[in-house]
Amino acid sequence: MTTVREATYEVLRGLGMKIIFGNPGSSELPFLKDLPPDFQYVLALHERSAAGIALGYSLGSRSPAFVNLHSVASVGNGLSAIIDAYYCHVPLVITTGQQDRRQVLAEPFLISRAVEVVKPYVKWACEPLRAEDVPAAIARGVYTAVQPPQGPVFISIPMDDWNRPGEPVAPRKVNGTVLPEPAALEEVVRALDACRKPALVAGPQIEEDGAWGQAIALAERLDADVYQDPIAARWTFPRSHPQFCGGLFPAQKPLADQLKAYDCVVVLGAPVFLYYAYVPGEAIAPGTRLFQITNSPFDAASALTGTSIVGNIAAAAEYIGSRVNAKARLSRPARPKPPEAESESPMSADYLFSALNALLPADAVMAEECPSSKGALDRHIRLEEPGSFYSVRSGILGFGLPAAVGLQMANPKRRVICPVGDGSAQYSIQALWTAVQQKAPVVFLVIRNNDYSALRGFRDFTNVGPNVPGIEIAGIDAVKIAQGYGMEAWHVDQPEELKAALARALALDAPCLVSVSIQPSGGTAFGMDASVNPPNYG
Repeated sequence: MTTVREATYEVLRGLGMKIIFGNPGSSELPFLKDLPPDFQYVLALHERSAAGIALGYSLGSRSPAFVNLHSVASVGNGLSAIIDAYYCHVPLVITTGQQDRRQVLAEPFLISRAVEVVKPYVKWACEPLRAEDVPAAIARGVYTAVQPPQGPVFISIPMDDWNRPGEPVAPRKVNGTVLPEPAALEEVVRALDACRKPALVAGPQIEEDGAWGQAIALAERLDADVYQDPIAARWTFPRSHPQFCGGLFPAQKPLADQLKAYDCVVVLGAPVFLYYAYVPGEAIAPGTRLFQITNSPFDAASALTGTSIVGNIAAAAEYIGSRVNAKARLSRPARPKPPEAESESPMSADYLFSALNALLPADAVMAEECPSSKGALDRHIRLEEPGSFYSVRSGILGFGLPAAVGLQMANPKRRVICPVGDGSAQYSIQALWTAVQQKAPVVFLVIRNNDYSALRGFRDFTNVGPNVPGIEIAGIDAVKIAQGYGMEAWHVDQPEELKAALARALALDAPCLVSVSIQPSGGTAFGMDASVNPPNYG
C-alpha cells in the first residue's frame, strides 16, 4: 500500500525537486520522518529565511523550489518572503502543516488559517479536501507556479494525512511559453520604423524569459538608448554597453522628463512604471508613444499609459528585431567608468563600491539590499553577464541575506556577494547560520552607518522635518553576531584596509562577513535625490 507521504516523495522525485527548504514544527514531523536518502533538507532558523533561501535557489537555478514551513507560522513569520516571491515572479511551492483533521473543528492549538491569509500573494492556495488528494495538489502547485508570470503557490496539509492511503501521481510536462499576438507586435514595428529616436526600458522579465541576447540585439538594431527599469530587481542589460543610459527615476514627473526626448519607448518586461515617491506629472511626455511587452497580465492591466502586449519577452524581441528596419548606428564611445572615489575617513559608499568593482570576478553574482547606498552601487558596479544581480522588489527588508545563500547554492561555480545595510541585515540575520551549515561561500558585506539611512534620506527628500524617531540603530556588532553563528568575520574601519579585506574575503572558500564603516548617507534613497522636485510632507 502506498501512503500519501510515499506518493508525495515520488511526485517530487519525478519533478526533480529533491531539496526541501524548511523550518519544521510538530505538524510537519510526519512528512519529514525517515527522509529518503536521495533528498536534501536545508534547515533555516526562521520561516522568513527558509523561504528566502528557497527564493534565491529558485532564481539561481531557474527552476521551482520546494518549501516546507510550520503551520500558521508559515504566514506569521514567512509571509514577507512569500510576498517577495510573488513580486519577483519566483516559482516556490510552499507546503505547511495543519492540525489533525479529526480535531480541526475544535479550534486546537496550532490551528491554521494560513490559506486565507496568504491568498493575495500567491497564484493558488488550497488545503486538499481529502488526504489522498495531497500528491496531486502538490503536482498541480508545481505546474501552476511555473506558468507565466511565475510565482508562489501555497498548500496546507493536515498532519494526519501523510500516513493515509495514497495513489501514485505521474509527473506531467506543462509548457509555459505564451506567444504575443503578431498583429500587436506589428504595430510596435511600424511605430519604431516611423520614429526618429527610440528608447528601450529593460525589465526583470528579460531574464525570466531568457531574452538577454534578444534584447541586446534589438537595442543594437535600433541604435536605441537603453534604460533600466526603476528600483530594478534585476539588471538585464550590460552596464558598460555604449547604449546603456542608467536607471529610471521611481517617480512620475522625473521619469517622464528622462524619456521626453524620445518619440517611441518600448518597455521590455517591466511595469509601467514602478514608482516610489509621489511627484505628480504625466506618466509619459505628450508626443511619446509607449509600448509595454510583459509576461504579466497584471502588469499590463495596471499600467497608467501606453499600449500593453502580453507574451514571452524573448519571442517578442526576436519578432520585432527580425522585422524592424535597422537604424543607422551612431558612433558611441564606451560608457565611461565613474571617477575613482576619494579615499577619506570615514569611507564613502562610492569608495567602497569602487574598490569592490575592481576586485569582483567577471562572473560574480550580487544579491543587494543596501537602499541608502544603492546610488553608489549603481554608479560603480559593472556586471555584464545574465543572472548577475538581484535586489528586493517588494520593499520589504530581509531579502538579501537568505537570497544570497540560495543563489550561492544554485551557482557553486560563481561567487555571490551580498552588500547589505546594517539595518537591513537584522531582518533575516539567521540566514548566516544556514550559509555556514551549507558551506555556501557568500561574502556578506555589511555597510555600517549605524542608522536607517534610507529612511533618513526619504525624510529629508520629502521635507517631513528632522524630528522623526526610530532612525538611529547604534550598538549592533554584526561581526560578533556572525562569529556566534560560526562564520569568519571582521571589521574594516579605515580606507587603507579595505582592498586587502575584500581580497581576503574573495579568496576564502567559505562564507564570511565583512563589516565596513562608512560615512552617513548624503540623503538619497532608491535613486531619489533633492534635484527631483520632491513633494513636501512637512
